[in-house]
Amino acid sequence: MKVLSVNVGRAKAVEYTDAPSGTTGVDKRPVEGPVRVEAPGPRGVGASGVAGDDVCDLRFHGGDDRAVYAFAREDMDLWERELGRPLPNGCFGENLTTLGLDVNGALVGERWRIGDALLEVTGSRIPCRTFAGFLGEKGWVRRFTESTAGPGALLRVIEPGELMAGDPVTVVHRPDHTVTVAYLYRASMTERALLPSTLVAAEWMESGLLDLARTYTEKYGTGA
Repeated sequence: MKVLSVNVGRAKAVEYTDAPSGTTGVDKRPVEGPVRVEAPGPRGVGASGVAGDDVCDLRFHGGDDRAVYAFAREDMDLWERELGRPLPNGCFGENLTTLGLDVNGALVGERWRIGDALLEVTGSRIPCRTFAGFLGEKGWVRRFTESTAGPGALLRVIEPGELMAGDPVTVVHRPDHTVTVAYLYRASMTERALLPSTLVAAEWMESGLLDLARTYTEKYGTGA
């Protein structure tokens, strides 16, 4: 299990984003050498946790709970075959492109040691209009949501440090529940009735998804 590339994006003005700034950093490219990661600050204030990476819409991106985004190269390869086009590392807006790591099967609250940084899984990305516009694929948000390829994992920085391409990923802690990144994504996007069951991972969940799960549960109860 290792990091294939560390990817960062610089702000660009584009027509396909609804960010108030009219800019996006979704077009991320691999960088060489060590890159520092650290907690950027609370949601709505903090941006990316990866040095040199721009986050342009703080309403939905960035902050301590969404400091780093990881996506598996294996899932990128599935999309390459489906779309019939090359997909370079970083083109899904991920900061870390991984190999050999079950990103979507990771438990919410699972901790990864990469370089001298310690990261904690908080949830899944939610596809947005900017992501769809950047890729230029028709019906992309729906296709991404319904695909068997996973959504990738959001992470918070527990211990700041430096990491780089080639670094091994070591899983150093797994919490005592069964809520994976893939399960939380399914609950959030297509099967809302599952949301109450995700609250066993509330201690570690990304704040936006946690708000969604709590609001749903308060309104509809826990169901079966």
